[in-house]
Amino acid sequence: MDQTEEFEAERPRLIGIASRVLGDPVEAQDVVQQAWLRLHGTDAEIESLPAWLTTVTTRLCLDRLRARTPVPVDDLDPGETVGDPADEVALADTVGLALHVVLERLSPRERVAFVLHDSFGFEFPTIASVLDTTPAAARKLASRARAKVAQPAPEDRLADWEVVDAFMAAAKSGEFERLLRMLAPDATVSADDAAVLAGTPERIEGRDEVATFFNGSAQAALPVFVGDRPGTAWFHLGEARVVFDFTVAEGLVRAITFRAEPEVLSRVVRRDGGRTRG
Repeated sequence: MDQTEEFEAERPRLIGIASRVLGDPVEAQDVVQQAWLRLHGTDAEIESLPAWLTTVTTRLCLDRLRARTPVPVDDLDPGETVGDPADEVALADTVGLALHVVLERLSPRERVAFVLHDSFGFEFPTIASVLDTTPAAARKLASRARAKVAQPAPEDRLADWEVVDAFMAAAKSGEFERLLRMLAPDATVSADDAAVLAGTPERIEGRDEVATFFNGSAQAALPVFVGDRPGTAWFHLGEARVVFDFTVAEGLVRAITFRAEPEVLSRVVRRDGGRTRG
């Protein structure tokens, strides 16, 4: 197998790492292509191509994370952790759909250490070489990140709009298990008379049923405010036609009501995140 064939064999794994670290599959593709260009341009002797590509890809991701972070928080000492949970069950694939939002609140080095260890099982000496630090420091970075993800401080809990947007992202990408984790056990879907006439279901009850309905759907829905509540809406020819009105409590979606009454639609405003769209 020549170098190009080896790279192509590694590409899916590298894209997986970059996607999880960056939270953006498109940007991940770009980073992996940069790694290919680095490989194509190097004259260095490479003992292990998979290891070399992992290091280069992850460092490229780290550079991009640092560019997003104006405050150099990842230069702080990781500090001690109480009851270092580095050897506990990995959280990265079990904390739910909101993980990508929480990851944005980690420092770049915390994020890399956490993702490499908890999602991909890399040992701390390997992570340390990527981060140019010691294995002990890499362990502490991952541990501190894990604590933030598992037990976020009150000020770090997700805003309602983040829950809504995370739920809709999972719906559009068909992530059924993550939809389930974002729904309350007794979650319901209902609709006003105008929405039923527009073709929405009148009522759906239960987490499994709601997740099944939304799984892979709502591709054209856009984020909105319904009064002061974050929701989404289906637009046609630039006008909101059906609103998805969310009830969120304690980070879970409790209810979604389809609304299409004119007085409701008249209060719909497009938004970007938690702000009204300018």
